[in-house]
Amino acid sequence: MLCIMPDLRQFLILVLFLGSFGECRSKHSTRERRWTGAVETQKHGTSLAKKPPDVTKSRRLKTEQLLKVDDHDFTMRPAFGGPAIPVGVDVQVESLDSISEVDMDFTMTLYLRHYWKDERLSFTSTTNKSMTFDGRLVKKIWVPDVFFVHSKRSFIHDTTTENIMLRVFPDGHVLYSLRVTVTAACNMDFSRFPLDSQSCSLELESYAYTDEDLMLYWKSGDESLSIDDKISLSQFLIQKFHTTSRLAFYSSTGWYNRLYINFTLRRHIFFFLLQTYFPATLMVMLSWVSFWIDRRAVPARVSLGITTVLTMSTIITGVNASMPRVSYIKAVDIYLWVSFVFVFLSVLEYAAVNYLTTVQERRERKLRDRAVREQSLPCTCGMSHTRTMMLDGTYSEADTNSLAGYTEAPMVPDEVGPEKQEHMVVHLSVSSESTNTKKKGIRALRIMQNTHAIDKYSRMIFPGAYIIFNLIYWSVYC
Repeated sequence: MLCIMPDLRQFLILVLFLGSFGECRSKHSTRERRWTGAVETQKHGTSLAKKPPDVTKSRRLKTEQLLKVDDHDFTMRPAFGGPAIPVGVDVQVESLDSISEVDMDFTMTLYLRHYWKDERLSFTSTTNKSMTFDGRLVKKIWVPDVFFVHSKRSFIHDTTTENIMLRVFPDGHVLYSLRVTVTAACNMDFSRFPLDSQSCSLELESYAYTDEDLMLYWKSGDESLSIDDKISLSQFLIQKFHTTSRLAFYSSTGWYNRLYINFTLRRHIFFFLLQTYFPATLMVMLSWVSFWIDRRAVPARVSLGITTVLTMSTIITGVNASMPRVSYIKAVDIYLWVSFVFVFLSVLEYAAVNYLTTVQERRERKLRDRAVREQSLPCTCGMSHTRTMMLDGTYSEADTNSLAGYTEAPMVPDEVGPEKQEHMVVHLSVSSESTNTKKKGIRALRIMQNTHAIDKYSRMIFPGAYIIFNLIYWSVYC
């Protein structure tokens, strides 16, 4: 009896295990039937729409296999060995960032789009829809090698990823677009600065392929170039954008198709009127104030002249600091230097007035001293010639004026008569110059001797000459 009990226990344990395993299988089959029933209900229901299969989850429909990238050599252009492949180009200008006169360049941000056909990229599509890719596929296929001629700096924007788009159509047509910022040279002519207009151009060209392999052209003529109406510059007014194209020749490589984006800019003059022309004109007018100041006020007139000269020098230096060092004269240089000359001449005018004033005062002092000596000491003046006049105090003014044609000789005292009457005997010799000639010379020097007359004439001559200069200047350059 004791031997049978262990076998019975093992049997009972086995039965319990088999029973629990069968119960688990029945529960699992019930859940499976429930799930299958729910799926069948969704299939036969009307609330859910059919979704197209996701081709990216299939190994057979990878991009490289769909476009047959691995089946072709994309290091060669399409139709290699045949006629030149046409590549259409259009451009959308996003912004014209800056114009630099010192560096003679401009910076532009634009969308550059290329259009061509590569039958190696054609694929089968029931919907005839294109496929769009980013810049990762561009490195695996052939794209045109367009570059910017005369560019100094350029880059493709890469925030948040590279701004490159590639769109492939079922028949093999390709659209390749990228967003780029380029700084290119612009040959500017500043002979009319700041009343000038500048014409610049952005040039596109294939680097490796000549016109026998690649033909660049504007896809829609002038309509291939579009600009944003909100583009504006602080110093320039954008007058015109247009496109042109022609062949460029290199002696070592041949002929290439070159596309041009031409635009014309006209400079705003109001800024320079406020910063350059008005201050220069005011300094010239300020220098004329010295003509109304008394000629004896030397410190006032000298300090005013020096101040205006130094201010004009500062204005000229400030304008040239923001300009390239060109070897020709600019329009603003003509205006500033003529204004500087007017200011400098006003300083020279006072120097002349002061010098002539000193000479005149010295001459008057000598005349006063001579008159004093003649009145204090009577004398007899004898001359080498025989003509003699006795001046005894009863002569008239006409008699003294008749002595203008004679020169004075050394004086000799002479006593006549027993009464020892004092008198003057003047011996006169005839001069070689006539009296009329001397009178004309005196009249010619009268203005120079009268310093008040110099200031008086300067008050009219300086403003009048400056007004005439302004009329000529603005009529020529405007």
